[in-house]
Amino acid sequence: MRVHLVDPSGDVLPYDHGLAAALARRGAEVEVVTSRFVHGPAPAPDGYAVSEDFYRLATRLGASAPRRRRALRLVEHVPGMLRYRRRAARPDVRHYQWLPIEPLDSLLLPPARPRLLTMHNVIRRGRLDRRLTARMDAVIVHTRQGAELLGGGERVHVIPHGAFEHLTRQAEERPLPPDLEAVEGPVVLCFGVVRPYKGVDVLVESFRGVSGAELWVVGRPLGVSMERLRRLAAPGLVRFVERYVSDAELPAFFRRADLVVLPHRRVDVSGVLFVGLAFGKAMVLSRIGGFAELAEEHGIGRLVPPGDPDALAAAITQLLADPDERRRFEERAAAAAAGPFSWDRIAERTLAVYEEVLEA
Repeated sequence: MRVHLVDPSGDVLPYDHGLAAALARRGAEVEVVTSRFVHGPAPAPDGYAVSEDFYRLATRLGASAPRRRRALRLVEHVPGMLRYRRRAARPDVRHYQWLPIEPLDSLLLPPARPRLLTMHNVIRRGRLDRRLTARMDAVIVHTRQGAELLGGGERVHVIPHGAFEHLTRQAEERPLPPDLEAVEGPVVLCFGVVRPYKGVDVLVESFRGVSGAELWVVGRPLGVSMERLRRLAAPGLVRFVERYVSDAELPAFFRRADLVVLPHRRVDVSGVLFVGLAFGKAMVLSRIGGFAELAEEHGIGRLVPPGDPDALAAAITQLLADPDERRRFEERAAAAAAGPFSWDRIAERTLAVYEEVLEA
C-alpha cells in the first residue's frame, strides 16, 4: 500500500515521523510530503521517504524573519497545493495531517480518492469543520470529544495520538545548559511553544503559592508578552528558556522534571502530553478535552480546573510532597505509552481505516 502523509507546514512533524515509521514497519510504502523544518533538525526518516515540496522559498529564510516567512508562505501556498495536485506519482491513500488554509485547501485537494484527514485539535467551528470533513472519505480525531464536536458518523474514527517514544532514545542527546544542571531540588516543567491558550500565565501566577521547587517555562513565545510573564513570576522561583529546544536537547529537560504541567485554557490534545507519557512523567493537567479523557481512563495525572491558579498550586504542592503518588502516576504513564498509545498499535488501527476506505 502506497501512502502519502501530507503536512505542508510541518506543523505536526513528530507525529508524522511516529506514524510513518510505524506504518512502514507494517509493510506500507510511506512518503511524508511536507516542507523543510526551519527550527532545527527534523527527525531522521525511519523506513519512509520525505519530500520537502512545500514553501521552498519561505523556508530558505530559516527561523529568522518569521513575519517575512509567513507572508512568503501565503504567496507560495496555492502554487504548492496545485503542484502536489499535479504530481505524477499517485498513492493508494492520501492522508492529510494539517491543511493550513482549510476553506481554500478543501477546493485544491487532488480529485483522486480515497483521502483522509487527521484533525489534531478539533475546536468549535461548526460549519467550517463539517464542510471540510464532508470532502474526506474518513476523518481521524484523537478524542471522543473531537468526534462529538464533528457530529460523529461513520466517517469519523477515534484513534489516539501516539507517545513520542523515539525521543527517549537518541544517539546525540545533549545535557542541560550548565545553569539548569546546577539546580537542586524539585523541578516543575512547562514545555512547548508559549501561546495564550496554553495558560502559562496561570501557571506562573500559581507558583507564588508553591515553595521548595522551581518552575521551568521552556519554549519559544508566540503571541504572548514574556515581559508580562516575568512580572507575574515570583522572584527566584521561575526560569524562562525562551527559544526552540531541539529533539537532542529535549530529553534532558524531561528527565530532570519531577512534574510536567499543562495548564491549558482550551485544547483537544497536545503533543507535549505524549512526550510526558513517553518519558513516564507524572503530570498535572487542566480538566478539558482529551486531557480529561486520558487522565480519567489511564490515571496518568492530576486534573485541575482550567484558569484556577490556586487549584494548580495546591495540586503541584501535594504531588511534590507525595513521591509515592508521583511514582504511581509515572508507572501508569509508562504503561499507557507502551500499550494503547504505542505507535505500532496506532498504525494497526490507522491501516484498518485505510483498508476500509479502499474497499469502499
